[in-house]
Order: sequence, then structure tokens, then C-alpha cells
Amino acid sequence: MTLAKAPYHADVAPSPTGAQAFWAQTSDGLRIRLGLWSTSNARGTVFMFPGRTEYIEKYAPTAQELANRGLTTLAIDWRGQGLADRMTENRKVGHVDKFPDYQKDVAAMRAAAESLNLPKPWFLLAHSMGGCIGLRALNEGLPVEYAAFTGPMWGIRIAPHLKPFAFVLKHAMPAVGLGHLTPPTTVPDPYVHNAPFKDNMLTKDRAMWDMMGDQIRKHPDLALGGPSYVWLREAIEECNWLHSQPTPDTPCVTYLGTDERIVHLGRIHDRMARWPNGHLEIMEHAEHEVLMEVPALRGQVFDDLTSRFLKAEAA
Repeated sequence: MTLAKAPYHADVAPSPTGAQAFWAQTSDGLRIRLGLWSTSNARGTVFMFPGRTEYIEKYAPTAQELANRGLTTLAIDWRGQGLADRMTENRKVGHVDKFPDYQKDVAAMRAAAESLNLPKPWFLLAHSMGGCIGLRALNEGLPVEYAAFTGPMWGIRIAPHLKPFAFVLKHAMPAVGLGHLTPPTTVPDPYVHNAPFKDNMLTKDRAMWDMMGDQIRKHPDLALGGPSYVWLREAIEECNWLHSQPTPDTPCVTYLGTDERIVHLGRIHDRMARWPNGHLEIMEHAEHEVLMEVPALRGQVFDDLTSRFLKAEAA
């Protein structure tokens, strides 16, 4: 695979180990961006699958935590977000034509890892929407020794009073050519710009909250707002399909905050109950972004997941 140098906003995502970014092309001709944080004498490589609205710079602190523990990190801007090709004329709308299309991005990421000769074994760390993409990728043979999920989107939480409207609109709007628009309950700007820090649904760590906001304020090309009707339809159908599928053979751990308010809790508990070599770790007082929670909590998560990764590497 031919990789070209891509921009990386180091001013908002500094890392003592340094970072590189690359453009890669998918099989259907889209350009995605990859971020690489290498460390000397790495004991393996972590594939970082971000969530919806996210971008590689957001995971510089995660990559540094992993580098401190002897692991290289490769992260991705999924199609339709970050600096990857956007899918609609309005770049603030989160959109994908078909949810399995994200697997084309996974394939490009895997090919890039091979081209870059990234150290093996490989591991998966997937957050939120990345957890949805990652579960299908594991079932389709992603060659990782161990997988870790944080607040995985294996189901979408929709308020009970909105469910009838969501069901109708996610089909009706695309049918009349308006599937690229966003539902009325969403906003065009990123959550971190619209919500106050107090009682936000992402993190209790003020420094991390400020980092996320500053990154987008300084580089608005990274920003993404609400999802399109098509994205909503496709995401719900993908989660429902995944729920019917068997559990992968890959050993895994899933971290779930007690204060999680974004993804469907029942689907996570159900999946992990069906995962014979899987472990569900409940993180007390954590919100959705356990990798970006208060220092003591995220340190606990990184120590635990890297221990699991490296035990798998040694086995």
C-alpha cells in the first residue's frame, strides 16, 4: 500500500514520543487518515478504533499511556469524520451510506500496518462506535491477539418517548431524499461546544474536557455535529444484526462506567455474558469516555488493559 504524509495537529495533541500521520485509500476510493505513535522496542501494536465524531489527535494522550507501557498505537479517522473524506456536502453532518462500509476503512488500516511493518502481535482498543465496527471486524477475522472495548456501541440508547419518532423518521426521511439531514433532536456543532462541563456525559476530568474543546476550536476542520437519518438507520440496523451474531473467539475485556448514559447498557451486559473468554469491568463513577476520565481511573484502565494485552503476547 502507498501511504502519503498527512497533516497532524501537534499543537493540540503533543506527545513526547512524536506522531506521524498518513493518508490511505480505501477499496472504494475514499481517503482516510491514520495516526501513528511509535515507541522503541515495542512489544506490539494497538489498533485504536475511535468513536463517532472523533479524530486521531484526540487519542494522543491514550497513545502516550500505551507508549509508556511499551506499545505502539495506530489510530484512524473513519470516513466522514476527522480529516478523512466527508460523506455529505455539509461536513458537519455525520454520515455513512452503509455501516459495513467502515470495514473498508479497517482493511485499509490493516494494509497500512503491514506496509509500515508495525510490531506484532496486534491488539484492538475500540471506543463507542469503534466498538461496533470492531465487533464486526473481529467476526470477520481481524488478526488481533486481544481486544479491549470502552463504552461500546452495541446498541443505541434512545429515550422511550422518542423511539416511535426515531423508527418512523429513520426510514421515512431517506425514502423522500432527505436522509442526509440530521434529526431534530441533534445539533450541527460538536457536543463539547454545546454542553456545559457540569453533568456532561463524557468525562468528569476537566482537563480532558477542555482539551477536547480546545482541539476543535483551534482546528474546526476536525469538528462534527449530529448524525444523519441514514447514519441513524444504518447504526440501529448494524447493532441489531450484531446482536444476533455469535461471539468472536478473540479474548476481550470491556470497560463500562457506572454513569454511562450514551450507549445501550443491556446490549453490553448481554454480549459480555455470552463471551466465554471475555471480562466486563465496571468502572465506578466513570462516564462514557473511560480512557479520558480522571487520572486515577484512567491509569487503572490502562494498567489493566495493557497487562491483559502483554499476557496474551507472552502466551
